[in-house]
Parts: sequence; structure tokens; C-alpha cells
Amino acid sequence: MSWLLLSVAIAFEIAGTLSLRVAASGRRAFYGAVAGGYLIAFAFLSATLAAGMPLGIAYGVWTAAGIVLTALLSKLLFDEALTAVMGLGIVLIVGGVLLIELGGTA
Repeated sequence: MSWLLLSVAIAFEIAGTLSLRVAASGRRAFYGAVAGGYLIAFAFLSATLAAGMPLGIAYGVWTAAGIVLTALLSKLLFDEALTAVMGLGIVLIVGGVLLIELGGTA
């Protein structure tokens, strides 16, 4: 159940961040989606922790997934840069979070 809660938190954090990009481009009505997305994301992150997931794992997965998915979706939706060096960074982020998660179960 905690992984489902964390997935919802990630989805709303990404939605809030992508909405911020749209709002900053002049569509100010999207600031409501930014605030709502972040509030819901933090509520579900809190629920994830209450369900028993350790903070280091929850926050690591939440931030890493947010970074990776936001970078990929920014490329698709806004045609922002996604270079080979950035791709290497994504691989390193994912690898680092996996190591943290594996270290927490040892």
C-alpha cells in the first residue's frame, strides 16, 4: 500500500512541476494546479510515511522519480533539452536510489 501512496505522490508532484512550467510561460491560471499538485503530493508522501515506508527510501524514490520523469516529460511536452550528459545523470540518479533501497533492506 505504501508504494501505491508513493506513486500517487510522485504523479501529483510531477503534475505540479509541469504546471509550473506552463504557468511561468504566461498562463497564470495554472498556478492553482501548481499549488494543488504540491499539496496533494505532500499529503500522499506523508501517508506513505504513515504506512511505514522509511523516510530515506520514500524521499529518495519520490525525488528521483520526480527528476527523471519531469526531465523526460519536459522533453516531450515542451521540447526542452535532454542531452547525453543529462541521460547519464538520470542513470546515475536511478542507480543511486536503487543502492539506497538495497542498502535499507540488507
